[in-house]
Amino acid sequence: MTMRAGQGFLAMTAVLAALMAPAGAVWAQDGSAALQEAGLEPETITDAEAEALAAGTAPQQGTPEGRGPVTNLPLPRFVSLKASEGNARRGPSLSHRIDWVFRHRDMPLKVTAEFGHWRRVEDRDGAGGWVHYSLISGVRTVVINAESADLRARDSAGAPVLARAMAGVIARLEQCGPDWCKINAGGQRGWVEKSALWGVDPNELVE
Repeated sequence: MTMRAGQGFLAMTAVLAALMAPAGAVWAQDGSAALQEAGLEPETITDAEAEALAAGTAPQQGTPEGRGPVTNLPLPRFVSLKASEGNARRGPSLSHRIDWVFRHRDMPLKVTAEFGHWRRVEDRDGAGGWVHYSLISGVRTVVINAESADLRARDSAGAPVLARAMAGVIARLEQCGPDWCKINAGGQRGWVEKSALWGVDPNELVE
């Protein structure tokens, strides 16, 4: 079937809009586990110590400034949720209550602290907690943080618009320059202004 250019644009816009899903977290009031976490070794740490780690005020001997004490990777850094659900706990162990449940696979998260097998993460709204490292991936994704974003053929405001992604759409991050990023949203690739995305630092370059 042949579609006119305008029809193709509208169809792709509809597809991307259908992909939109809440990229936040759900409050777990009863503290019940939404994801089975069997086989993980408990680690002893108080809520106060967990908060100190998250705030960066806890001692981290032998750790270069701006690096995680466990992985030696940059802090903060962006990752993505590997599972369809992920429990975010008040501290880095199974003994701490569940404060949030992330419910969208591939959603971008920011790692802000590390302790053993646990990572302190937050979403674009600042909600989060400690998750087991097995629940996150180094694959980079972003979420459309503007009301809408045009996917263009090139990294230029004058380039043809290929599709439009609405707020909340999660996409795979492929490349970033100073002002533009190339993303893959539901199979549609295009360049989007970096300012419209959450999941990449303003000065970050991705090759």
